[in-house]
Amino acid sequence: MLSDARGNVALLFGLSLPVLLLITAGGVDIHRASTVRVNLQDALDAAALAAARSPYTENADLQRVGLTSLRANLQAYPNVILREADTSFVLNDENVVVAVSKVDVKALVANIFLPPYGKFMDDYLPVGAHSEVDRSSRNLEVGLVLDITGSMAGQRIIDLKAAAVQLVDIVVQDVQTPFYTRMAIVPYSMGVNVGPYANSARGTPIGARSISHAAWAMSSARNISGITRASPGVVTTSTAHGLQSNDYVWIRNVDGMEQVNNRAYRVQRISDTKFFLQSWNGGSWVTVNTNWYGSYDDDGQMRQCLLPDCSVQVTAPGHGLENGEGVYITGVNGMTQINNRPYLVANVTTNTYSIGVNGAEWGAHTSGGSSWCGRDGCQWRVFTNPSGTLRALETSTCVSERAGAQAYTDAAPGGSTWVGRNYPATSGNPCPSAVILPLNSNKSTLKSLINGLSVTGSTAGQIGMAWGWYSVSPNFNGLWPGSPASAYAPEETLKAVVIMTDGEFNTPYSTGVIARDAGSGSGGTVDRINQNSTNGDPFDQGAALCDAMKARGILVYTVGFQIAAGGEAADLLADCASSPQHAYLPSSGSDLSAAFAAIGRDITRLRISK
Repeated sequence: MLSDARGNVALLFGLSLPVLLLITAGGVDIHRASTVRVNLQDALDAAALAAARSPYTENADLQRVGLTSLRANLQAYPNVILREADTSFVLNDENVVVAVSKVDVKALVANIFLPPYGKFMDDYLPVGAHSEVDRSSRNLEVGLVLDITGSMAGQRIIDLKAAAVQLVDIVVQDVQTPFYTRMAIVPYSMGVNVGPYANSARGTPIGARSISHAAWAMSSARNISGITRASPGVVTTSTAHGLQSNDYVWIRNVDGMEQVNNRAYRVQRISDTKFFLQSWNGGSWVTVNTNWYGSYDDDGQMRQCLLPDCSVQVTAPGHGLENGEGVYITGVNGMTQINNRPYLVANVTTNTYSIGVNGAEWGAHTSGGSSWCGRDGCQWRVFTNPSGTLRALETSTCVSERAGAQAYTDAAPGGSTWVGRNYPATSGNPCPSAVILPLNSNKSTLKSLINGLSVTGSTAGQIGMAWGWYSVSPNFNGLWPGSPASAYAPEETLKAVVIMTDGEFNTPYSTGVIARDAGSGSGGTVDRINQNSTNGDPFDQGAALCDAMKARGILVYTVGFQIAAGGEAADLLADCASSPQHAYLPSSGSDLSAAFAAIGRDITRLRISK
């Protein structure tokens, strides 16, 4: 009996041992399959992400991109065979790329035939994985603010162009459905050139009024035949002078007693050919004592004036000027010496004004001429510079800061909310030629503008920041209705502004002219207005604009190219960025490209779910 029992146990053990061995070996295969499943999942996730990042919406294109990526990802696993027939990449109705794949894993235990069990396991074990990538379900609008100031000359602008073009390629998709990706380009230096959008942004400049007449004298000249040395000194004319007491005259070309020349006087009539002179001492008319003058020798002319100061009186109906305001005159025929000069007006009536300059040495007006007002908002800006010199600058399509209650908002321009006008200096700080490009999805157009950038001028970074915001603001759509920004709806549209600069902000404005307190590097003082900046320090302006942008849900990136850490510019950029991870300080061209690439990837990042 005992021997029978032992025989039964041996028989059972003999029958079960192969199974136990196969189970053990099969466990190893199952472990290998589990490991491969993890590897396949990682590879499939990456391939699904590549398909989702592509611009394609057709399943055939997604399949091609996904398979190419998956094959490359699986090359690290030589014992894995991809079942391409069981692999698919499909875009569903919810804009999710769904990826399914299977691979075969070579088994350790394969094709073993054990009677009575039969064939035990195949050569390969099938392993499957599933991945889903939610494509960005939002539109994307990016304002790219680029520093093109003079300090960007040479290798810097070359590096910037390369990095910016790369950013365009990363951010802007070739296919704009079902969601669009658009970018605006905002080049800036001493301001931002808004080109054809200028009138809609800062208002249409006030134009000229036609000049119908310009003169300073009422009659032709009378020759002087003598002047006494006395108190009062008496003037004698060779013919009847035609004057009455309290009329005004201008005397010139007297020999000997030159002290009386080129001055305006009030006269007191003595006879038809004699009168004595009075001069204005700042408070009253006083008798002229000629005792201390040289003796009259010969010659001299007297001419009656229209005004007490004998200045030129201009007739320009409806000129709209007030006493003390500036005016700029062009296009006068005959009296050509009056042209292309600024003046301060006085003796204003509805249709006339005087310019404070005598025209005795000028020709007589024959026809024509234009009278341009000189206040902020006019085509020409007349102002006094810090040296006390009267200057005139013409407006441009560049703009400066917006002043007033809406200085740090994106309120639509118009009426009391116009942005600032810009009257560029003539002393080497012109309006840049590159014009802002509103939101655009055409890569060629964007790259063409970037590659055509040229450097000039000083750094008004606060103006560039403002227009980076305006470029993605729906409130400015009236400027460019063909390229409108979407409403502020973060769940539908991601809005980002990338601000790049290489230097200190040094160019603030007052009423459209670079202010007296502008920093070094902002052009000569000859073309600065003798007023401090309306909005204050440009760094403070930039900080306020960034805070306001971020409060509207705009993602802000900053790039300080070759800016030293710890300086005022670096500190502003750090505070301006949405987070420390959104601020970059590249020190070389390659670093700049890397920073722009990182920004591009971050802007276009996708959510992945399994």
